[in-house]
Amino acid sequence: MDGTVLVADDDRTIRTVLTQALTRAGCKVHATASLVTLMRWVEEGKGDLVISDVMMPDGNGLQALPEIARLRPGLPVIVISAQNTIMTAIKAEEAEAFDYLPKPFDLPDLMKRCARALDRKRRLAPRASPAPRELADDLPLVGRTAEMQGLYRLVARVMNTDLPVLITGDSGTGKSLLARAIHDFSDRRGLPFVVVHAADLAGVDALAAVLPRARGGSLVFDEIADFDADTQARIARMLDMFGDNAPRVMAISQSDLATAMEAGDFRRDLFYRLGGVTIAVPSLCARVEDIDLLAEHFLARGERDTGAIRRLSPPARALLRSYSWPGNVRQLENAMRRLLVTSAEPEISRAEVEAMLIHQPEREALRAGADGEKLSASVARHLRRYFDLHGGELPPNGVYSRILREFEAPLIEIALDATSGNQAKCADLLGINRNTLRKKITDLEIRVTRRRKLM
Repeated sequence: MDGTVLVADDDRTIRTVLTQALTRAGCKVHATASLVTLMRWVEEGKGDLVISDVMMPDGNGLQALPEIARLRPGLPVIVISAQNTIMTAIKAEEAEAFDYLPKPFDLPDLMKRCARALDRKRRLAPRASPAPRELADDLPLVGRTAEMQGLYRLVARVMNTDLPVLITGDSGTGKSLLARAIHDFSDRRGLPFVVVHAADLAGVDALAAVLPRARGGSLVFDEIADFDADTQARIARMLDMFGDNAPRVMAISQSDLATAMEAGDFRRDLFYRLGGVTIAVPSLCARVEDIDLLAEHFLARGERDTGAIRRLSPPARALLRSYSWPGNVRQLENAMRRLLVTSAEPEISRAEVEAMLIHQPEREALRAGADGEKLSASVARHLRRYFDLHGGELPPNGVYSRILREFEAPLIEIALDATSGNQAKCADLLGINRNTLRKKITDLEIRVTRRRKLM
């Protein structure tokens, strides 16, 4: 790998790490903490690749992308950001970034992306795009886990295509929000967004009446598995007759349509027509590390709406992470709303979370999944979903260590909570050496809180 890389990040550690890694790989590196300096280098013709943070002391890296493209057409830009939301991925895609990586990023993965960027010119010409809708910044599609980041990238790639999209996932995972986001950030954003339920298509002519309302926008079939066989047949025929100015078709389902198709409960021809791109939204229990981010997001929204400032104590956070959340993100949002109102102090205590969870659906055992499935089967299901989220491409190398880390961190956190933060007892419970436990606590950045056991 050779070439000159321009690195812009206000974090000195990141600049140092990237400079050392890229230099070892054979590149020349210019690093700066200033967006103004980066733009001056670009204007002067320096650099074959740009790696830029989003939030800089003197500007926004995403907002600078159109100017970089104007000054240096074809200069690839890799965006890195600690803002782990779907908005960042979509804005990076709209601004024609070569690639996007969330922080903390996997260094070997970033180096491979740098090599690809230096080996090939961007093939797409810059395109003008209307400004995104401001309200979607508040969508609770938040997450730093590999599952969510893969989902963001897939959405960013398909949002401006004409391919039909099938969005699957459990109730409360945010499927409808995702469909709305795909519409709101696509080239169709100024056109109608029409959601159709099974009851809306009860009459023979109902489907024909719905189509003109969409007018080239987006037509979403909500819970498509609930549509009867006759309606499914009419939808399939309608999709075959689509011509110019046809709407973008999306379908939402919390049922396994492939299983329903094999059982004869869902039309095979409709299944393949709807599944141009399938986006599987992971359950909250499959991305435990995102629970803190989502909880903070909902509390921050509550602060804006009500003025009430609330923060979770570390034991409260640990308890939220240990709960199975059968209602997924919707259930977590409602729980945070309740805590915002009922909490007596600015810091929400573990006891308050426990009192709130008493009124929630019963917790599921760790080894139980759907219909009592074993832990190994549940893990296999989530791993298959993780691979599916990469849209037919292989995930970045290093899957083994990343998956182990995602499983290991919550296991240790829950074990520490169960032993009241006593590391000696926790090590015995886990069956590992105390020094090994201490090293893992440090490496995984786990916060340990000692507390006296209540009798």
